[in-house]
Amino acid sequence: MYKILSSCPVCSNKLKAIKLRCNRCNTVIDNEFTLSKFDYLNEEQLYFIETFIRCRGSIKEVEKDLGISYPTVRTKLDEVIETLGFKPRESKKSKDNSDILEALEKGEISPDEAIIKLKE
Repeated sequence: MYKILSSCPVCSNKLKAIKLRCNRCNTVIDNEFTLSKFDYLNEEQLYFIETFIRCRGSIKEVEKDLGISYPTVRTKLDEVIETLGFKPRESKKSKDNSDILEALEKGEISPDEAIIKLKE
């Protein structure tokens, strides 16, 4: 069985379900049905959200489970938030911290420098 298409393959607009059928008795229902916001997430985003929930929202646990960095977890989370129709909240401090961690990951600063900057 295929996953329901949520976006038009021609113009990328959101699709609506209009027909449902029971596999047991073949009853067919025609109407306009709305899809959940989660139906519009792609496979990678769904897997990320499943992992995030399994890790009880702990970014450190998600990092370990997926083998990705803190900034990557935050980026993926922000992408999901936007796909669900919300605007990610970002404080200046979390943006600065994200920049520091990204610089550390790239080797642009040492761990000691990162610690000092994160404490500021």
